[in-house]
Amino acid sequence: MPGRTVLAALAALSTFVVSPVAAQDRQPSASDAPQLEPAPPLITTANFAARSELSMARVSPDGKQIAGLLDLEGIPTVVLFDAATRQPTGKFGTGEKYDIEWLRWAGNSKLLVSISESGDFYGDEVLYTRLLLVNLATLETHYLEPRGSRRRASVVDGDNVIHVDDAGRYALVSMQKAVNEYPSVLRFELNEDKSPSTVQHPRPGVWTWYADNTGVVRVGTGWYRNRLRVYYRANGDKDLELVAKFEEDDPIERFWDVAAIIGGSDQGYVLRSNDNGRVGLHLFDYAKGEIVETIYENPDWDLDSVSIRDGKPYAAYYTDDRERVVWFDEDRKRMQSMLDSAMKEEQVWISSSSEDGSRMLVYGGGENDPGALYVFSPNAKKLDQFAELRPGVDFRQLARPMGVTYQSRDGKDIRAYLTLPRGREAKGLPLIILPHGGPYGIRDKLEYNDEVQLLANRGYAVLQPNYRGSGGYGEAFMELGRGQIGRQMQDDLDDAMDWAIEQGIAAKDKVCVVGGSYGGYAALWAVIRNPERYRCAASWAGVTDFDSQLKYDRNFFTRKAGRRWRERVEGGADFDLDSISPASNAARLTRPILLAHGEDDSVVPFSQFKKMRGALEKTDADVEYLVIEDEGHSFTKWQNEKAWYDALLAFLAEHNPAK
Repeated sequence: MPGRTVLAALAALSTFVVSPVAAQDRQPSASDAPQLEPAPPLITTANFAARSELSMARVSPDGKQIAGLLDLEGIPTVVLFDAATRQPTGKFGTGEKYDIEWLRWAGNSKLLVSISESGDFYGDEVLYTRLLLVNLATLETHYLEPRGSRRRASVVDGDNVIHVDDAGRYALVSMQKAVNEYPSVLRFELNEDKSPSTVQHPRPGVWTWYADNTGVVRVGTGWYRNRLRVYYRANGDKDLELVAKFEEDDPIERFWDVAAIIGGSDQGYVLRSNDNGRVGLHLFDYAKGEIVETIYENPDWDLDSVSIRDGKPYAAYYTDDRERVVWFDEDRKRMQSMLDSAMKEEQVWISSSSEDGSRMLVYGGGENDPGALYVFSPNAKKLDQFAELRPGVDFRQLARPMGVTYQSRDGKDIRAYLTLPRGREAKGLPLIILPHGGPYGIRDKLEYNDEVQLLANRGYAVLQPNYRGSGGYGEAFMELGRGQIGRQMQDDLDDAMDWAIEQGIAAKDKVCVVGGSYGGYAALWAVIRNPERYRCAASWAGVTDFDSQLKYDRNFFTRKAGRRWRERVEGGADFDLDSISPASNAARLTRPILLAHGEDDSVVPFSQFKKMRGALEKTDADVEYLVIEDEGHSFTKWQNEKAWYDALLAFLAEHNPAK
């Protein structure tokens, strides 16, 4: 298949030649409609929903093994592979009711596995996480818990690993020993199953602990008495001292994240917003509370994250229209250029690497290509395909999303992504507005999206607006969303529709809104707030009652953070959340809706669905319901995602047909 045959290109390179990275594509516009061609064949919902055979793949530190997650008959299973041959060498499972959140190597002979399950926490449904240690030599497992017991501990967050010894001898885990305590830091010996030792006792207000690269707990942060406080110790023999306090309205407080602390030094690295509101990477003196040096700032975009190795940053990541990487390591920079040149994909990522870089996992794909995972052996100039991310989807049949910019009614530039169906003239098309979830700090970008491609494959134009409050565009843009849920944030979606109609792309009477989580809320609110605009709406796991949702959210915040989150949503203490809640306004609904939810959702609880259904049963509204018993907020089983896609397509075919 085109785009997959890269072995010859790599084999032809006798040395690591630095090839210039292709310049960023010119800014596309709506006039860049594809040439009219025969419509591509329909791709089944099962193929769009199907997962890669392999996920969460990680290379061992010595590069000899790969651990990854497979779904075997509905049971999450960790499988080990020989990295040279890519053949499986062992496996273990966790049981049907558990999900696996992440995998992490601890040396070359052990794996740490985060597993989760929904459960009751003092009457509220929450997601419990636990930490499982796997000895690969014997495939024996045991849980790392505060009291050394195999019984679930009385804490919700049980997988917050802050340091792992390079040799795999021990791990430091931050967790509460009891529900009424602040977190401690526990040291678990990984070579034997015994009770952990406490290396850092709780401190009032500290919810987040950080260790340096040698495994010494050096920094603690958290809200206490209306201030974000930072505690620091110079070394393990010193007491913690309060070195900084940030007021709620202090601009520095709005983004301040410890990236690394250098052992044997007062210095480390932080991600912090600057005077212009952009988040950059800085060398920081923790004892003095001062920036020593700015390592990297992008003038236009916030940094999303940074990778640290041996106590130093070696890569920073940001997103413009696509995700980007800035390598500080020259060898890795040359290797990235070589891979970009050979693979010729929009996105090429080194997703995992051995300590010496002799073996890597590399992703190649793009916004109209779900991509594949490769095993790369640089010394041998060898790149072997390991796993396709969507084996049943032929990327040659997919549509290419493009970036567009429109203006909101109050003059703000809004970035959005438009996907036009292939085989149809870009004129008077049925349109799906697809707002992202979050809503704050989250954003859409140019990347492969199953739902976008499914809708385009069925003949719909799809528009994904990064409405005000979205992340990545600076603090000022995100702050525009404060107190604007259901108000100006919703105006931005209406303005996206108007833009598409003015461009001639969409037909005025053929527009529906579809979304999940906050996007599901925005879809429901769109047809209640402005029924004259939209034909229909479909919501997966949408918020329907903001007051009860905010009360539920308090389970996941400190008291201070919970109040600040409510203030961000409300915008003012006198604002009535019922005025923007679909469940409180169900009687106004005059357009058909599809209301869908998973019963095991621990983010937007199933009670939100029940509130809306109860309100709708008192009306004569045209409603279709979809309830999936064994699903959470995001789809973990391909069969459940297929059920959503099938229901969505049937609903749209009836109420906003593409043909």
